[in-house]
Amino acid sequence: MFAVQFDRFGPPEVLTVGRFPEPHAGPDEVRIRVRTAGVSPVDVALRAGLSPSSKKVPLPHVPGVDAAGVIDEVGADVIGFAVGDEVFGAVDVSRLGGASAEFAVLRFWTPKPPAMSWAEAGAAGTSIETATRALDRLDVRAGTTLLIDGAAGGVGSVAVQLAIARGARVIGTGRPESRTFIARLGATPVAYGQGLAGRVSALDVERVDLALDVAGAGSLPELITITGTAASVLTIADFTGPELGVRISVGELGGEPDGRHGLTLAAALSEEGRFRVPVREVFPMARAADAHAAAVRGPRQGKIALTAPGDHR
Repeated sequence: MFAVQFDRFGPPEVLTVGRFPEPHAGPDEVRIRVRTAGVSPVDVALRAGLSPSSKKVPLPHVPGVDAAGVIDEVGADVIGFAVGDEVFGAVDVSRLGGASAEFAVLRFWTPKPPAMSWAEAGAAGTSIETATRALDRLDVRAGTTLLIDGAAGGVGSVAVQLAIARGARVIGTGRPESRTFIARLGATPVAYGQGLAGRVSALDVERVDLALDVAGAGSLPELITITGTAASVLTIADFTGPELGVRISVGELGGEPDGRHGLTLAAALSEEGRFRVPVREVFPMARAADAHAAAVRGPRQGKIALTAPGDHR
């Protein structure tokens, strides 16, 4: 099969497109012929050799954890899905990639709703799973006021919409150029960075119940001040969190049943016109290096998607 791959760590230019052995679906998995795949921060860090998991990656390696496409192989014990079904989801996290290719094996997935474009679907899986898991652990519900630090990015923009769908009021931080983008998602925008507590206190908000850090930019002390307790703060990006009494939620992708639960809910909301996956740029897989370069450029508003050869939607 054709696949985006790298045989050494480094800048985006180490990515090439060539032949690679086909994967096959194992128990509780499906294989898809990929229509689109996402480019996530995990993919970029692994390729650059900057992730702690980079040392676990066998070379050559196919990046990508998110994909959408048409099922062409169904593994044992899979019920309710058949060859020809259109789905979106994510690979098993232990494989650290494999989605940016002609075929990919998904560990959790759900039917792609007609209202969701292929570009959205291909970039959606891990952002939805991560956001859903975080909101569940914070117990975000109707009447909650939630602050999301890093609301314009791939996970943040998804978390804003899923929290609002639960009936929460959301305050979202971002850079000045992201203010309009965050407001369009339905959140109250506020400037990102030092002095956040003062800016939030100036808003017309009686209290902030909970805070979710998706940026990992050192804001945890202020988020604790804003909510009044470390127990009301959760991070997915700052590994110093436990030192401050803040819960951290990372590294469980594909290991919990709520992976599919989150995707199914987001798909239903998409059909109702209440959820979208913001996609800022789409590249053909042949330009994977350009896609990885774009993923680290600002403004980081939404997701980057790759299209398989012959599909440019």
